[in-house]
Amino acid sequence: MAVSEKATAVLRQMGLTGYETRAYLVLLEKGVMTASKISGDGGVPYSKIYEALNSLVRKGWVRAETGRPRRYYPKAPSEALGATELRMEDMISEWKRIVTNELQPLYQQRELREKPDLWILRGEYSISAKLREMLEATRKELMVAAPLSAKELMYGGLPLLKHLADSGVNVQVLITKDWGMEKLAGIKTVKVREHMFGGGIITDCKEALLVLGEDEAALVIWSNHMGLVRFARDYFQHLWETAKDLS
Repeated sequence: MAVSEKATAVLRQMGLTGYETRAYLVLLEKGVMTASKISGDGGVPYSKIYEALNSLVRKGWVRAETGRPRRYYPKAPSEALGATELRMEDMISEWKRIVTNELQPLYQQRELREKPDLWILRGEYSISAKLREMLEATRKELMVAAPLSAKELMYGGLPLLKHLADSGVNVQVLITKDWGMEKLAGIKTVKVREHMFGGGIITDCKEALLVLGEDEAALVIWSNHMGLVRFARDYFQHLWETAKDLS
């Protein structure tokens, strides 16, 4: 049965080279074969056939029998697909590790140094997504100032906030008396103020999400501008020092 061009293309997308694809397909068609026979019937140059076959064995598409001459036979395509999935999962995990630990920090350093941003966020989804992104990236310090206008927004981030506190991140939470204190169970460093005109979060002294408005969020701003972040952090410290401990 002839193999379609689409099936051949799929094999190439799954990581097989042109010679490996030819070798595997001829094995599927004819069964157990020697390297020289695969080379002749599959149109693979003899100088390349062992390289192709050894690669197919490593990738989980072909088995090699012992003996002389060595003979090769194909694994079931479904079995080979499973091996490819596992290999791709390992590769993606390694890609994520490299991107997260090496490349992303380089990008963030460049952005903070060369191209600070300031965004006005609109819509509950956009604001919640940015809040979650910031919390997930926090490693050392988190400052939270939550007036009544930011209450619902902060409720959505509480599970992550508590996880950060449990993970050893220095979490400071400043709220107004309108909050339900039971929601903050498990967070040790909490203080209360009578009023706050605006609030937000500051993460690792790198990013700030600012919520302006006391009873209603009139404006939500995100920025990684170092001057603005430092100003927000200094203002938070002033509010913190003049707030009351949660009793």
